[in-house]
Amino acid sequence: MTPPVHSKFSGAALLGPNLRGLKLRSCDTSRFGALSRVPPLGAKRHRWNDFVRSRRFIYSAAAQPGETPTLHRHRIPRLDTSSHRRLYSSAMASATNFFEFKALDALRHLRQHVHSHLETSANERVIFAATDNEVPLSNYKGKVVLVVNTASKCGFTYQYKNLESVYQEIKKEYPDDFTIIGFPCNQFGGQEPGSNEEIQNFCSLDQKVTFPVFGKINVNGDDAHPLYKWLKHEKPGLLGLERVKWNFEKFLVGRDGKVVDRWASTTEPEKFQGRILEEIKKPAPAS
Repeated sequence: MTPPVHSKFSGAALLGPNLRGLKLRSCDTSRFGALSRVPPLGAKRHRWNDFVRSRRFIYSAAAQPGETPTLHRHRIPRLDTSSHRRLYSSAMASATNFFEFKALDALRHLRQHVHSHLETSANERVIFAATDNEVPLSNYKGKVVLVVNTASKCGFTYQYKNLESVYQEIKKEYPDDFTIIGFPCNQFGGQEPGSNEEIQNFCSLDQKVTFPVFGKINVNGDDAHPLYKWLKHEKPGLLGLERVKWNFEKFLVGRDGKVVDRWASTTEPEKFQGRILEEIKKPAPAS
């Protein structure tokens, strides 16, 4: 399918009336696993490689320097992530509350690391790597839990101290009924680039945080932690979107493990401290 020699190739005339006005944009198809069936357009052979997607097809155009571009149409599989969806559906079917999940115990890593540092540097490395395991969140069963995705280099990082203040204030009156759990995430502006060890040092030494901060995870996308897939499904955001918009979003989980509320990054924890107390004062669920 070759465009007339005298025409300037834009794709509109060739792709039909439904696609007129669209511009072809450069893209490296090797980045998308779902496009693996599309015949490759080698960089050495073709000067440029553009495509636009229309329903179930990829329209690509390629040409040698000075030649007239040739349009190719390729049928492709639907751009979905069926394997992840099956895994997510399975987790959704089995999980009924917060306490059924597990998380990377970065705090345990830090304790092991500090202890081994008193011995030898060799033990320090071995022990820190060997304790890379998950622990059940059922350890917090019966408590009200505030879940926060955190970052060390964000404009909202100051909320670590706000969270710690609320945590300490509530713990004075209800020492066994409430906790905050932080989940570091590097998906928003790359603002949590450090290792788990560096994050723990920052939280404990710089921010003076005493509530648990777990290992770094993803909160959006196909490889998001199953806990966050469940949290977002149980309590969607604005317009029903199941995604976290930025660092320091908060989910409030009741004593029964159900998600009862959610707040944006801009909402400081002092503003909903009363809402946390309401959940704490509710009767504990029957065991």
